[in-house]
Amino acid sequence: MLSHRFIPPDGGMNTAEYAVGTLAAVAFAGVLYKVLTSNIIQTALATIIQRALK
Repeated sequence: MLSHRFIPPDGGMNTAEYAVGTLAAVAFAGVLYKVLTSNIIQTALATIIQRALK
């Protein structure tokens, strides 16, 4: 007779999925940093903040 073992559902991430998720997060952070440090965005944000403070 075969023994019945409890096999938990695959609810978490394994190491490869963590690596891919981390790489995607770092790539997104890099793109976000480049966008937010661009002159156009900095000027727009400064304008918005100055208008809000008036």
